[in-house]
Amino acid sequence: MSKYKAYGYKGSYEEREGRSCVRYKCGLPCNTIQDVLHQRPNWIEVKDDGEWDFNWCDVGWLRENFDHTYMEEHVRINHFRNHYELTRKNLMVKNLKRYQKQLEREVGRIEASNCDFFPCTFAMPSEYHLFVEEFNRSPGNTWIMKPVGKSQGKGIFLFRKLKDIIEWKKDGSRSEEQKDGVQVKSYVAQRYIENPYLINGRKFDMRVYVLVTSYVPLKAWLYRDGFARFSGIRFSLSSIDDKYMHLTNVSVQKTAPDYDHEKVCNSGTSKKKSSCYFYVLKHVCFKQLLSLYCCIVSSNDKQGCKWQMQQLRRYLTAKHGREMVETLFKEMDNIFVRSLQSVQKVIINDKHCFELYGYDILLDQNLKPWLIEVNASPSHTPSCQEDYEMKCRLLEDTLNVVDMEGRLTGKEKRVGGYDLMWNDGPVYREDANLQTFGSSGFTANTHLGCVNDREKQLRQLLKPFPCQRKA
Repeated sequence: MSKYKAYGYKGSYEEREGRSCVRYKCGLPCNTIQDVLHQRPNWIEVKDDGEWDFNWCDVGWLRENFDHTYMEEHVRINHFRNHYELTRKNLMVKNLKRYQKQLEREVGRIEASNCDFFPCTFAMPSEYHLFVEEFNRSPGNTWIMKPVGKSQGKGIFLFRKLKDIIEWKKDGSRSEEQKDGVQVKSYVAQRYIENPYLINGRKFDMRVYVLVTSYVPLKAWLYRDGFARFSGIRFSLSSIDDKYMHLTNVSVQKTAPDYDHEKVCNSGTSKKKSSCYFYVLKHVCFKQLLSLYCCIVSSNDKQGCKWQMQQLRRYLTAKHGREMVETLFKEMDNIFVRSLQSVQKVIINDKHCFELYGYDILLDQNLKPWLIEVNASPSHTPSCQEDYEMKCRLLEDTLNVVDMEGRLTGKEKRVGGYDLMWNDGPVYREDANLQTFGSSGFTANTHLGCVNDREKQLRQLLKPFPCQRKA
């Protein structure tokens, strides 16, 4: 069980044991998802070879067992068979490039330009010669090398000279961390975003959650909460070897020699400070608001920091205005949908499967969002109590959408913190003005970074759990 304070339903195992229940299996011990599953009414964990109705597994279990497992109609599992078509860095780019060419061929260049949201990327070593041609067209630019099958910043490094690649391929100049015990055979070379959007001089990226419950037809939900992850050191291109400056992964930042877990967790994420921001929005000028936010980041210089998505959206709105920020988030909606469409025909759709994706989005100085990667198993390990509670809400609502209990009608456009973004076509907001829909994208039923009044919405939406019904 987690070290963090229990969240949600507190009924005991014995209370649930005697009732009709959902039998679940979880391959991720000591994780937030284990807490959420354990606390859910009428859900009982099965061990080893016991029969299960719901399985939250890791991708390793899926690879070894999926093709040999018989699943009845009601059974659900948390990955699609070939999820890696979107979540492996090289395959994601391959599918996006193919989809973009298809749009240009069938619809036209304007429509294809809606897929210009990923950096110039080459699969290595298969596209090495194409990479060299592009590299020589813009000498002096910074590139980033990423192993395709690794996560948490492992094996990543920046370079500006071809000889760095040659030496790396020969394994002659890589650090022990880059070697990581094995020869990396497949990787991507990607043009580095040299002009990232900075807050108080520090780089950040955004983690956004998208839930897909079907690929045929495509049905996707966008979660209202998420977070921004800041680097621990002020950004500069003068030093490309400092991973604490260029990589925002929490798993990287927490290895810094002066990393202070308590300081990071208490930096601008507490409920007390969050309520303070609402007060500030109402009572002080925008310059003061921006100064307050920057002080939060500055107070954690060299420490790393997280902002909840609502905090980031308020900051951007205060600095750039509501219209520009709404355009930014609309462009992010476009990224989510187009990327899913790019793999829709190659993903093996299965009614038993769903997938919770973790999208990593980076902003540049022009407020253009870039898709960096998509994660099939986004980390649910919390960095503080509020992070734990946010991830519990996310996972609870994921289970609410999957709806093992059969409490939904199937016509819902919102379930807790999830908004239905795509249902075999765009899902529009109730108050949307149809005249605003343009060819550059769509106005979706999404509220990323907006108020998440999920508890009130769930009380109105869901029928009580069986154990809560009156006799």
